[in-house]
Amino acid sequence: MGPSLSLAAYRAYVKRNPAPKYEPVCLRPKGELIWAHATNSARLVALTDLCGRLAAQRNGLQVLITYDSERVSENTARKAAESFDLSNIEPVPSDHPASVDKFLAHWAPDACVWTGGFLRPNLILASAERAMPMFLIDASENGFDSRKERWFPEVSRRLLSEFSGVMAQSDAARRRILKLGLEPDDVLLSSQLQPGGQVLPCDLDELNEMTNQLAARPVWLAAEVQADEIDLVLMAHRQTARLAHRLLLILVPASESPDLAARVAAQGFRVADWSQGTMPDEITQVLVVDSPNELGLWYRLAPLAFVGSSLVSGHRGKDPFSAAALGSAVLYGPNVSDHIDAYTRLSTAGAARIVRDADGLGTAVLRLIAPDFAASMAHAGWEVVSSGAELTDHVIELVQNALDMETAT
Repeated sequence: MGPSLSLAAYRAYVKRNPAPKYEPVCLRPKGELIWAHATNSARLVALTDLCGRLAAQRNGLQVLITYDSERVSENTARKAAESFDLSNIEPVPSDHPASVDKFLAHWAPDACVWTGGFLRPNLILASAERAMPMFLIDASENGFDSRKERWFPEVSRRLLSEFSGVMAQSDAARRRILKLGLEPDDVLLSSQLQPGGQVLPCDLDELNEMTNQLAARPVWLAAEVQADEIDLVLMAHRQTARLAHRLLLILVPASESPDLAARVAAQGFRVADWSQGTMPDEITQVLVVDSPNELGLWYRLAPLAFVGSSLVSGHRGKDPFSAAALGSAVLYGPNVSDHIDAYTRLSTAGAARIVRDADGLGTAVLRLIAPDFAASMAHAGWEVVSSGAELTDHVIELVQNALDMETAT
């Protein structure tokens, strides 16, 4: 598509001011690199999940995530990077041509996944000039500024035509995009982009052994518990065990805690220490695991999980989708600001319940440990986790195919 007066006017407008300084967050890693852009906090979390799955399926694939600093705070981005162990995450550069050129020259992405809308003309067009496959997903009605379209009426149509695929999250969003000039066959109506939770791995031999070992015993899990939450969890377990005498607590800290077994035993509990190879028997009250590295095993074993770092303020919560993805009903405390969208979705669906103190946690465990209650919540959680899976799988397939075609050429 040839140049337009609107696009020329936009570029002249942007170039009037000096280029803001752009410095990449780190050196470009070797190998293929997928660039994903988030236009709000919820999409940032969902993209980190999507990119993690994509990287796990494609050997050697590197990931760069950018975010819109006007809609995503630096603290939110930092927390997302920590949660998903990402180092290549930075604010998207200014749309000044000099900043755009420096960004693309440094990162040289092999493909781009852009979410929502809020398109940046110079960045999109410069990427297209490099023959970079680009996909616009989760396009929303508010992702296209009608005021800007009045000033530069042909720009949005030109930008949308550069994407290899466009996916709208609603009928209203699709109608808005079609109004901008795309053909109906070029705009797919899809589900909303949502994080689905990493399916954590586990050792199948250990899973079979522990399943047999714990057969017929009621079990609940306290996962990623902070040091200042441990006593509260133990209070809840003591309260519940008075009425459910065979109840076993699996206690997993948020970070390595080699002295945890001794701390629990000092409170009078009969303890099995997983790190020492001790298996729980019929009289074990607490199975202590001194590291969170095997949560995939414990979520599979426990029908009910309290996701910690949430009962005491200052920790801001942990991602609950991994628990829901592996069949656990979820309990959580009130301090989950880093993952509020995830907990809201699970709670609204009936897959998670909030507790506010040790008494509330104990009462909830006693009520929900019944198999029918826990199974109902777990089923609701699975439906939430899987609701965005179709879009995620489709995007992963599109990116894989695009990268394969680049490799072949």
